[in-house]
Order: sequence, then C-alpha cells, then structure tokens
Amino acid sequence: MLGFAAGVMTAASVWSLLLPSIEAAGSWIPAVTGFLVGTGSMMLLDALVPDFDLNTGKEPKLGENIMLFIAVTLHNIPEGMAVGVAFAGLISGIIPLSEALTLSIGIAVQNFPEGTIISAPLVTDGMGKKRAFLYGVLSGAVEPVASVLTVLLTWLVAPILPYVLSFAAGAMIYVVSNELIPKAKSRVGTAGTAVGFALMMLLDVAMG
Repeated sequence: MLGFAAGVMTAASVWSLLLPSIEAAGSWIPAVTGFLVGTGSMMLLDALVPDFDLNTGKEPKLGENIMLFIAVTLHNIPEGMAVGVAFAGLISGIIPLSEALTLSIGIAVQNFPEGTIISAPLVTDGMGKKRAFLYGVLSGAVEPVASVLTVLLTWLVAPILPYVLSFAAGAMIYVVSNELIPKAKSRVGTAGTAVGFALMMLLDVAMG
C-alpha cells in the first residue's frame, strides 16, 4: 500500500503540479525555486519531528504512537496544499478541471495506507479499534484545512501560483522519497509504486 501511495504521489507531483508550474510561468526558474524550497521545508520539518520506523518488529510505545500521529499529520499538510493549489490553478485557468480532479482522487486514494500507519500500531498497543480508526481519520483532517487556506492565499496573490505549485510538488516528492519508498522496500512495494503511477497516468489521460 505504501508503494502504491508513492506511485500516486509521484505522478501527481509531475503532471498536476510541476508541469502546470512551468507552463504558467513560461520559465523553469519558478518551478525549480519552489521545488527546492518545498523540499527544504520538509527536511526542516523532519529535523524537528522524530521519525519512527514501523518495520522494526518491536511493539510501539504509546508515546511513540502519539509522535507518529503528529508526524503523519504534519506530513499531510503538503498533500492538502497540493489539492488546494491545484484548485487555485483551476480558478486561475492554469490547470484544467481534469488534472485538479485527478490529483484530488490520487491524494484521497493514498490516504488509506497513511491512515493504516496510524491505526494499526494503536490497536497493537491496546487501543480500541473504533478509537484507533478515529485517530487515523483525524491525522488526515488537516488536509482539507490546508487545501482551503492554500486556495484562499493563492487566489489572493495569483502571481505566486507557479511557485506554490512547485513548492507543493517538492514537499510531496520529499515525503515519497524519505517516508514511503524506504518503508515499502519489497517486490510488492515496487509493484505497488508502478501500479499507482500507472493509475494516475491513466486517470490523467482518461479525464484529459
């Protein structure tokens, strides 16, 4: 599932964020600048929030589960931004409806494995399934908030849209390379990445 999420987010970053950024600006400078700032911002966030590996075979402690919840919640912010900036691009006429919808669908699909990352350790730690499920849902609740704020801010300052598009792409690619791919290192994970990427490509072509 993590490999699938990685494929979806990579494809969405390229087709729905980076390419529209370059086309809107008519130059590579905003795309590269925003991309590097987005990546750097996520590196700073990772330096401030501890990362926990779920594949160690050790039973997670409650404190670690709480920090994991915080980490995943914070990492959902760029995904919400990506959806928000896509619809800001739609309002500005830079991004077609098909690409905005494709990105939104892709982000929604990959939220399922991220919710599982939160819920599964909590159940293992003795928490009830319903409460653990609620925590998984809450970790993604930041996305619509980030989406709405991004739409409003970008709509008010339209000239920065190419930078915001590439910023969201850089943040998402960092999450993919630093969080998803390393934890999906298996043949199944690799196949999932290919399937996720292909699905986003299919949606982009079908809805375009």
